[in-house]
Amino acid sequence: MSTSLSRRSFLGLSGAVGLTAALTACGGGTKIGAGSSAPASAAPTFSGGEYTGPKVTLDYWNGFTGGDGPHMRAMLEAFNKEFAGRIEVRNVTRRWEDLYPAMPTAIAAGKGPDVAVIHNDWVGTFAARRTLLPLDDVVSALSLSESDFIPAVWNAGVYQGKRYSVPLDVHSLGDYWNRSHLEKIGLSEAPADRAGYEDALAQLKKAGIAHPFWMPNKWPAHLMFMSLLWQHGGELYSDDGTRALWGSEPGVRALSWMVGQIDKGFSPAQVAQDSQYAAFKNDKVSFTWDGIWQINDLKTNARSLQWGLGPIPNIGGSAAVWSSSHNFVMTSQAGKDPHKVQAAKFFVDHMGRLSTEWARAGMIPARNSARQDPSVADLPQIRLAADLDAFHFLPPLPGVGDVQSKALELAVAKAVLKQASPSEALKEGVATADKLLAENKRKYGQ
Repeated sequence: MSTSLSRRSFLGLSGAVGLTAALTACGGGTKIGAGSSAPASAAPTFSGGEYTGPKVTLDYWNGFTGGDGPHMRAMLEAFNKEFAGRIEVRNVTRRWEDLYPAMPTAIAAGKGPDVAVIHNDWVGTFAARRTLLPLDDVVSALSLSESDFIPAVWNAGVYQGKRYSVPLDVHSLGDYWNRSHLEKIGLSEAPADRAGYEDALAQLKKAGIAHPFWMPNKWPAHLMFMSLLWQHGGELYSDDGTRALWGSEPGVRALSWMVGQIDKGFSPAQVAQDSQYAAFKNDKVSFTWDGIWQINDLKTNARSLQWGLGPIPNIGGSAAVWSSSHNFVMTSQAGKDPHKVQAAKFFVDHMGRLSTEWARAGMIPARNSARQDPSVADLPQIRLAADLDAFHFLPPLPGVGDVQSKALELAVAKAVLKQASPSEALKEGVATADKLLAENKRKYGQ
């Protein structure tokens, strides 16, 4: 897995540029979702058990283009072998930033997925577009409930009172550290609090590490900012989805801390895309905050590097970290064929039962019961799930991806590049975000 590919394959977590245009083209001049077909009543009820209808072929779209891809392909091969003659699942893998804008138009033309994996913050967008079919009967038949999931992950699958997704995993930022660097200052792992972390950075610099903590201005800078915003007690958006709140004082403190790492000399200025992670792999960086999807890349492509992984430090006072979740969804394309509906629901059920196998792709199982399985206890990412309350997720607001990519991400980059102060960059970004939120309200008819 290449570093660039694995990183950019997750760009769809916060927004796929051009989705607004694609949805507008689909919906013409009407509100998104107006006049759409495939109501929930058109789909037969799922009561569990194996699929017993005639053979069907399901097109399955996902964005697992990185180190997680081989694990998903192996799971699909096993499924197709076990259920040969009844269900064939055709795997279509696209980069997340390509998958999201392509789905609505492809489904409208009957050439899209029957079942797909999307991130939790896109559920509301596609549900509002009526691109998805409800899965309430699936979770009912399987006796799935919030009690077996992280509440924020579970609740993200509900839009206007109906469930549209079944969570597969949780993935978050983590703090990767260079063991040999920390040994130079007498530490075995990264400090968990602000004072200890900043002291370690100062000691590492004195020990000869020129820049122990490179601060990116692009990916995953906005994920770092959101984590720090929540740690300082801030929120991203108002409950009604009409206002961006990340320009508040907690947001300024969060972004100021990021810029401060450059001012203190812990990071070089203007770190190019992917440079901080490449520097970590090449033994130049002591700490880097990145997603847990990098675990398999480090195991495969940085075998000489001695590294560790833990939760990001508590800088703001409350433990919090940006998190996301892969979710199974069924599309309105499958809803045109009752046999595909049943087969797709069975597929979602079956794959969801393989949470512990999927954990080997570097993910944290979404189900509490799966995380407690002894077979995954020693996986490095499981340590990050010790405090479930620390996981924070984007709200499932329709169109939130565009707001993130066109406002929040640009504001963070502007401040880190010293093109504006943190407060000025955030103020400008919030003004753009509020306009986009108002457009989303009109577009999606909320």
